[in-house]
Amino acid sequence: MAIFDTPKEAFGALRPICVRITKEQTVNNVQSLQSQLQKVGDAALQELQEYVLFPLRFALRTPGLKQDRFVQSVVECINFIISRTCVQNQQLLHDLFSDLSLCLSSPGNHGKLAITSEELKMAVVQGLTALLHSAYGDIVLSLYQPEMLPTQGFVISLLLAIAEHEKSRQLQILALKCLLVLILQCDCPDTHCSFDNNDLVHVGDSFASFLPGITLGMTRVISGDVKQGHLVTTYAIKVWYKVVSLVMADDQLSKNHHDKKMFCAEQGKLAELVICRKPEWMKSTASKLDVLLQKLCSCTAGNSHWKVRLELVELVHHLLSKCNKSLKQSIGQLLEVLVGLVGDERPEVQTRCSQVLRNVSEQCVVCENKAFTDVLSENLHALTTALPRLMRTLDDQSKLTSLGLLLGYLKLLGHKVSVVLNSTVHLGRLSKALMQILEMDVTDVRIVEERRLTSEAEALQHPTPSLPGSDHLRKWGKPAMQRKYFRYFNDERVFALLQQICRVLGYYGSLYLLVDHFMELYQESVVYRKQAALVINELLLGGAGLDVDVLHERETPVSTDDFKATVTSIIEEYTSTTNWHLVTSIESEYETGVNTNQPKFQGFTRGSHSSYLYSSQSLTVHTMNSNIWQICIQLEGIGHFACVLNKEFRLLLMTSLYPVIEKVGDETLLVSQTATRTLVDLCQACGYDSLQELINQNSDYLVNTISLNLRRLSQHPHTPRVISVMFSYSDASLLPLVDDVVQDVLLSLDHYYDERAQLIFTVLHSLMTALAHWFPPEDPVQKTEKPQDKACRSGITAEEIQCFFQEYRKQKHLAEGDVEDFDLDKTECEIPDQLESDISCDHPDMKKELPAHIQISKDVMERCIHLLPDKSIKLRLKVLDVLELCVTVLQSHVNELLPMVHRVWGPLVQRLTNDDPLVVLRAFKVLCKLGDTCGEFLRSRVSKDILPKVTRSLVNQAPVSGKAGPIYSHTLSYKLQLAVLQGLGTFCEKLDLGETDLDMVASTCLPYLSSRQPLKLQEAACSVFYHLTEVDPDAIWLILNELYCPDAYKPPHSSLPPFQLTGMGKQRNEFTDNVLRLLQGFR
Repeated sequence: MAIFDTPKEAFGALRPICVRITKEQTVNNVQSLQSQLQKVGDAALQELQEYVLFPLRFALRTPGLKQDRFVQSVVECINFIISRTCVQNQQLLHDLFSDLSLCLSSPGNHGKLAITSEELKMAVVQGLTALLHSAYGDIVLSLYQPEMLPTQGFVISLLLAIAEHEKSRQLQILALKCLLVLILQCDCPDTHCSFDNNDLVHVGDSFASFLPGITLGMTRVISGDVKQGHLVTTYAIKVWYKVVSLVMADDQLSKNHHDKKMFCAEQGKLAELVICRKPEWMKSTASKLDVLLQKLCSCTAGNSHWKVRLELVELVHHLLSKCNKSLKQSIGQLLEVLVGLVGDERPEVQTRCSQVLRNVSEQCVVCENKAFTDVLSENLHALTTALPRLMRTLDDQSKLTSLGLLLGYLKLLGHKVSVVLNSTVHLGRLSKALMQILEMDVTDVRIVEERRLTSEAEALQHPTPSLPGSDHLRKWGKPAMQRKYFRYFNDERVFALLQQICRVLGYYGSLYLLVDHFMELYQESVVYRKQAALVINELLLGGAGLDVDVLHERETPVSTDDFKATVTSIIEEYTSTTNWHLVTSIESEYETGVNTNQPKFQGFTRGSHSSYLYSSQSLTVHTMNSNIWQICIQLEGIGHFACVLNKEFRLLLMTSLYPVIEKVGDETLLVSQTATRTLVDLCQACGYDSLQELINQNSDYLVNTISLNLRRLSQHPHTPRVISVMFSYSDASLLPLVDDVVQDVLLSLDHYYDERAQLIFTVLHSLMTALAHWFPPEDPVQKTEKPQDKACRSGITAEEIQCFFQEYRKQKHLAEGDVEDFDLDKTECEIPDQLESDISCDHPDMKKELPAHIQISKDVMERCIHLLPDKSIKLRLKVLDVLELCVTVLQSHVNELLPMVHRVWGPLVQRLTNDDPLVVLRAFKVLCKLGDTCGEFLRSRVSKDILPKVTRSLVNQAPVSGKAGPIYSHTLSYKLQLAVLQGLGTFCEKLDLGETDLDMVASTCLPYLSSRQPLKLQEAACSVFYHLTEVDPDAIWLILNELYCPDAYKPPHSSLPPFQLTGMGKQRNEFTDNVLRLLQGFR
């Protein structure tokens, strides 16, 4: 709160210190004055303003060197005074303006900035800003009279030097803000005096003298080091366009005021400083400003900070709205900047830019007597001509700027795009530019190498959330989209801009014209095919208004009938043989032609480029990669078309669903994943709840097409893929519909078993996998408790022990063939009584009809039996996979399974004992499955045909694996050993082998308990003993203790003789750890 509210009181308090400053000019005296001023009220200080300022101005004007600290304190005190008062005296304003600026003048060179501290410079700049703000009313206009031009020029030069050369960012910003205040364009929140147009004309006349210096200085600041920060750049842009829009404003130039101020200029040098803004001067200045404007725009259009780009939009807005006549030769450049920023990544820039664009297009700015549309179309043509060169030479950020410019031109043209593209020259330039820019990089060999898993048996037998056709796809999960790589750019934002360009073309342009033109390019050359398909896909999305950002609504949207007609013709072209059945791998070419007696596929194709697509002589990784991407782009297009038509696309499923499903089953991973995405798109667009419903609802014509193609399998070799995918994504309700198809597949196998067996067995694998999933086996009946298991329970009675030994004696006699007569009689008597009810119920001459899936499984297993000895390893492996699935399906019908097992046993034994290790490995897996489903039936066969050879192989390999190093775990022999040991224990338990066989297996596995064996083999051997313990724990306990016995067992009674085991008393050895682990289980 002020202490001295009246001028008299204030004068009494301030007079002593003012006199002291006049006599003794020190920092302390100045600070004392400032502290006293804080106690004076504003009204009293206004009355004493000139009195208090006098000693401070006197101190500044006193000759001699002064310390920076003293000058700074004086300037800060002046700043304090004028910020609390108004300067009402014109002469005082001029004097203070001059005194403050001289504080920064170099003593040796009065026209240059003095080398002083940053604090002093900051104080002076703040003082000048406060002085201009404190000028009362229109008194500030006196600073813009011709006689003040020297002082004004000196201040401007000081401010420009500070803004351009100082390192302090805060000081630079203060200098730029002071320049804005000086040109009456302050952006501070304080209230300012408003001036009429005539007053602004005088200000413009004054600043015309300084326009070159200010614009050059600001351009250097704008294009300076990015480390200066975005605020410096932003204020420099603002100063640039504020002073230009003030001096070059159209409304000022239209007035005849050029000679009004000539009388103010006296003779001498002052007259040379006055600029008359005549037409000749305006034209010359505009051409020079155009050069600076080009540099400014090139530096800031790609600036990383969005506020700089936003300020650039304001620059364009001010110049186009206020100087479109005086700067008419720069309008093209300004529009280019505006159009380039319309697709900016920041919404603030994008929104403001769109607003300015709308204003500009509504005003229809005229440039050199040309209509606004003509200017845009000429700029568009020039840009599309230069675009391929720019995309080859510029960096990604510059490419984004160039493409953003192209997108902006199209948006700004709006519905007039169709008019511009009616020109053959414009359309040709634009289309060829897009073809060159979108050229893809097809050098990545991984695209060709990555293969889809041919078997989905495990996935279907063990459903997971990621399973095709289960919850994963019901929730519309899709495979991840593979990123596209292009030859001339890597940034994904560039591709996103290109997509928007194509969609805007489709939105505003004539859809028929554009699709026909790009379809001609598609058919013209393989080189353009992928790019043309990409553009066509995006054109349709844009035509439907999907994911497209525009400035103006189009006049007439495309009708659904037009969309359907266009989509139908495109799909027919996409799915034609020439463009759909492309070679994507060496194997696919082999399966297509080389492996048959038929001519290669290119014999069935037509077109000038079919040899390029299919000829083996030109088949390279690049060619296959290109073919893969072409198929993927066409698949994406079909998905886009479905999104465009929604449920109207159901009518086109008859021609498009079959080809898409065919590609879902493609062996190339990328093609399969893209086709799956397309299938989901079709499902969503057509309103189906799941892929299962999509296939079931359209299965009638799918089955019809499959049946026709199976009869000409050599011409339609990919038909089995469709069947496989249908089985994978459907359910049991499909089985009655495809029963005839299954029979056709089996018939095709009978006819083409030498040529198409591998492909057809892939179908059979999908079929059996689906059947195993649709008809899971029932839970097996619990086995009857064995007498030895019963004897192990607590609370054993004497009668139970007696029954155990009687049963044991009976089974032993039966095993040795010593069958007593009364046993046979008893058996003969028991059997009729047991089956009497069953026989009486059934007619002996009638055979019960089997379920469809059981009959199909039997038919498939029949083919497996015949093809199991085939000479092809690949086919034998596939046959074994299918055979295992057949056993899985048939295990619930043992009466049908056992005769088939009897028939398959001979070929299977050959695969197990005399075949390639890969086949042996797979055959052993089938054997384990057989043991799990019909173990007792195989007991004697396994004991006679399998166990001796398997155990002999394990015994022979044990020394090899015991001495091998770490690399051995990568060999096929190791994998075979591991698989056999992992399955042998369960297998023996299921078969309930006898003592002799158990002893053989246990003896074989003992060497694998050695610590010298690979760790996984040791673990697998331990698992064998765990399972054998379930069969005969006593025998296994004895075998292990014979190897190593950790305890010395004493007889429970002295009458019993002591007994000795071989393993007693042995030192720790290589078997000790595993034996102890196994014996721990007995305890």
